[in-house]
Amino acid sequence: MKRGVDAEESCSLSFSTQPLLLSSSSSSLPLFSLSTTQTVADAKFADYKPTNAFFFPGQGAQSVGMAVDVTASVPAAKKLFDQASEILGYDLLKLCAEGPKDRLDSTVISQPAIYVSSLAAVEKIRAGEGGQALIDAVDVACGLSLGEYTALTFAGALAFEDGLRLVKLRGESMQAAADATASAMVSVIGLDAEKTAALCAAATAEVGEADGVRIANFLCNGNYAVSGGVKGCEAVERLAKPEFGARMCVRLAVAGAFHTPFMAPAEAALRAALAATPVSAPRIPVISNVDAVPHSDPDVIRDILARQLTSPVQWEATLKTLLGKGLTKSTEVGPNKVIAGIMKRVDKAHKIENVTV
Repeated sequence: MKRGVDAEESCSLSFSTQPLLLSSSSSSLPLFSLSTTQTVADAKFADYKPTNAFFFPGQGAQSVGMAVDVTASVPAAKKLFDQASEILGYDLLKLCAEGPKDRLDSTVISQPAIYVSSLAAVEKIRAGEGGQALIDAVDVACGLSLGEYTALTFAGALAFEDGLRLVKLRGESMQAAADATASAMVSVIGLDAEKTAALCAAATAEVGEADGVRIANFLCNGNYAVSGGVKGCEAVERLAKPEFGARMCVRLAVAGAFHTPFMAPAEAALRAALAATPVSAPRIPVISNVDAVPHSDPDVIRDILARQLTSPVQWEATLKTLLGKGLTKSTEVGPNKVIAGIMKRVDKAHKIENVTV
């Protein structure tokens, strides 16, 4: 079964964060911490206290028919799609509205489609009664993988057009990397992070390092995406239930092993483009997928966005950190309700609203 599923002088202020980053290959499965050294320019949000969050979805949230109603009723949303079509060179709204599904689901198309549709959802909020006040009340933003670009655009770190060009290149480069080397992703359901890491180690030991696998997306307890070589993913599917007690495995309908070293060529291409892209300090904290920490230094943001392609997504750590810091209001902004479903697995008591398109 398959599913489709972001300039003061440097002065060291060092601290260490410890999200659940797991070794991809070691049989002893060491957890290692990601040490983040922040300069003054990057420490603007070091003591942030989140209360009201906007969450933006990633690849997999797309569906044929999305954005039709919002573009018909909100002129600012339609304008975003018109601008996008000029930049992309094809009619993005038509693809969202009519498909075909297999083309909309492709990495190259779905990423720009979700980015623009999510920002159209922001315009839907803005156009409603008290909409601007609702937007101004948001004090933290997050995006799942691709959604980090949407969050950074919402927070003013990226211009819409620049963000779209980056997302376009990101999708194209990820597809090219996947085409160059066969790889895959599998969602493992029913295991905690430690057991999933042990499963990855066992699969890698069986097939060898070249086809090895690791956790690529820490979504929530009992739901982790594993990414790597095709043989490694097949080994995960074979071992998960009988050897480790997983409830099920689902092969993800994506181009390849996202958020692993298989995406190194894409990281290099994106890093070059980021170096030439204007990036500003966000007006509100935007939580990084790489280390579950907000950053304000444009150079650090560029580096984080490039590294995101080959680094595990720390979504579970992000949600737990926000909730632990006092988050009280959450809104998922964009197609589908993927993030709302994950939030329920992390904290059933925390309510999350949805503004869909």
